[in-house]
Amino acid sequence: MERARQLMRDNHLDAIVMAGGTSLLYFTNIHWGNSERLFAAVLPAKGEPFYVCPAFENGRAREQIANGPGGSNPDVRTWEEDVDPYQVLARGLKDRGIVGGRLGIEERTPFVFSDGIAKAAPQVSVASATPVTAGCRMIKTPHELELMQLANEVTLQAYEAVYHALQEGMTQYDFANLIAAAYGRLGFRGEASVNVGEASALPHGSAKPQTIKEGTIVLIDDGCTVEGYQSDISRTFVLGKPTDKMRKVFDIVHQAQSTALKQARPGVEAQSVDAAARKVITDAGYGPGYRYFTHRVGHGIGMDGHEWPYLVHGDTLALRANMTFSDEPGIYIPGEFGVRLEDDMHITEDGAKLFTPQSPSLEDPFGKT
Repeated sequence: MERARQLMRDNHLDAIVMAGGTSLLYFTNIHWGNSERLFAAVLPAKGEPFYVCPAFENGRAREQIANGPGGSNPDVRTWEEDVDPYQVLARGLKDRGIVGGRLGIEERTPFVFSDGIAKAAPQVSVASATPVTAGCRMIKTPHELELMQLANEVTLQAYEAVYHALQEGMTQYDFANLIAAAYGRLGFRGEASVNVGEASALPHGSAKPQTIKEGTIVLIDDGCTVEGYQSDISRTFVLGKPTDKMRKVFDIVHQAQSTALKQARPGVEAQSVDAAARKVITDAGYGPGYRYFTHRVGHGIGMDGHEWPYLVHGDTLALRANMTFSDEPGIYIPGEFGVRLEDDMHITEDGAKLFTPQSPSLEDPFGKT
């Protein structure tokens, strides 16, 4: 919270508002699903936080607040069903001395909430809280990195176990269900999307029925959750013998992933990591631009599977130690197949490091033979 207050001062914000979601959990340890009823935490740049809560949820809210930094005697402003909750929040701002200035709204706040706040406090200028929330969350602590390391190890273990159970005739759903079961055996919640053959050329796949056959590409993606922290890993492999073209494409993507990892280090612009990987793929004949490598090379990851910042053209943010990203170049050939290799990485003091080993080949995706 002190880091958030410093970032508020740096970005000329007088307070930030967070409804249910990951940022609320990060700052307050409150798990809260959004509905049509406003629940919000307000963190001022000066003064103590306060909470706006439906009256009938008061007990549940206080129980959760007490398990976080809010303590056992929080300022909870309750509202009955026939009361305007946005007016309650506006009065709370006034009580904290905020009668003008700028109020940051967490980016995933439902529009109905942010619109209601803006109308109830017209003297306040509504702005984005992202410089504060992302500014805190994008730099991971050692313990956060430990949780992410475990999440990545669990995902790779689940993938490998199910890979050894791969059989011709399985559907994409058979394979995905086995991965979910493997996570259950390991004691964590996780899932995977599975795409086979031509469907692997669609980065997020197809709902069409797919059957695994000898010589077809299989692309699996997604991850698991460990104490709220995410993994995101993709593996591409073949049941049986791949074609020479498949091997060539895999090798290009592997080189692009390695090049992105080498480029990622403190001080370089986020977009330079994407550019480094994209150059490898374009120089190998799978360009220009997004023609075959159809998405950015990476996204931030932490408590959300996709979060700030992003490794994409146009993002000039300088990387810093303890940021965490996916590293996931791909080549997608419509009507044929796609290859994506994805591991998560964290920026170290002098470079970058993957949480999990790279996949060595289509025939040996986990390097065990």
